[in-house]
Amino acid sequence: MGALGHYLEDEGLPTVQISLIREHTEKIKPPRALWVPFELGRPLGVPGNATFQTEVLRRTLALLEAPSGPVLADFPQDAPTALDAPGVLACPVNFPVPVKDLTDTERLQQTFQNEIAELQSWYDLAVAQRGRTTAIVSGLSPHTMGTFIGEFLNGNIPDSPRDDLPALAVLKLAVEDLKAYYCEAISAQPGQQHAASTALTDWFWCHTTAGQVLFRLQECGKHKDDNAWQLFSQLLLVPRSYQAASPY
Repeated sequence: MGALGHYLEDEGLPTVQISLIREHTEKIKPPRALWVPFELGRPLGVPGNATFQTEVLRRTLALLEAPSGPVLADFPQDAPTALDAPGVLACPVNFPVPVKDLTDTERLQQTFQNEIAELQSWYDLAVAQRGRTTAIVSGLSPHTMGTFIGEFLNGNIPDSPRDDLPALAVLKLAVEDLKAYYCEAISAQPGQQHAASTALTDWFWCHTTAGQVLFRLQECGKHKDDNAWQLFSQLLLVPRSYQAASPY
């Protein structure tokens, strides 16, 4: 966006942007930018704080008064502290006991399905409250999504549940839906609506059977002869920042 700003300015249209990575902005030198020390993906700070977000926008738009650039200003405040990780759930979710032996794929798959079922009511509440969901890209229901992902635990690539995409392509979409399903469900609990996204991600990868399943799938993919499966498991299945949490 910073580079695009130069082209727009050449056509006489003043531009201003919010920057989350100061080093990038220093190199690109956009005409006007406000750097904010917030979490990536949240250029206005934590959600639900209209007063703070308005102040960020006000300071951003004020840079349009600068006659020329490049201008790089720093926002003077940190974002208000978001709620901590959902380590203690506000309301009961009877998660199954985590599977210790991740090579017991039958039990791992059953526990995974039970966990998805336990979160269904909270997910439905989240959708009702927001009127939307992001867990829709695979086109699979939560139950079908869990069944399909679980089928990979036996080391084989199952048939695709969609006619328009191969199984590994659907798996990628299903994994994204799975993470969205869990995070949307848990955020519907009282007191979790504004939990930091990093806290929700930590909870998913470190405290759920779903996280165990994806770690197991990554391990399975390392030993497959299928190049596409190996590539997917190594690069796209588990974020690099969480690979150290793998039990393997």
